[in-house]
Amino acid sequence: MAEPFEPDTGVITETRTEPKVKRPRLFRVLVHNDDYTTREFVVDVLRVVFRHSESEAVQVMMHVHRTGVGVAGVFPREVAETKVAIVERLARAHEYPLRLTTEPEEDEEPGR
Repeated sequence: MAEPFEPDTGVITETRTEPKVKRPRLFRVLVHNDDYTTREFVVDVLRVVFRHSESEAVQVMMHVHRTGVGVAGVFPREVAETKVAIVERLARAHEYPLRLTTEPEEDEEPGR
């Protein structure tokens, strides 16, 4: 392929296109309500594992308590699965049946 020549400068230029990097698909981590796990434990998990502030953690916990399910965070698949495993291990260690699941985040861009 011949390279374009700029006659005014005598410089040969080449245009490079940067490859488009596809962002990883994101997954929501959902916290499910149960009748046994304490509110304090859920707030602690949201603060420590999901890095919510105290007030954010309380808001999420209350949403879960009222509606049955709430979003703890949105992450790439591996991060989401790791956080679920950490929380499940903590819950078992404290003898709570706390359940978390993941689900794909809706595509933000058409055709993605």
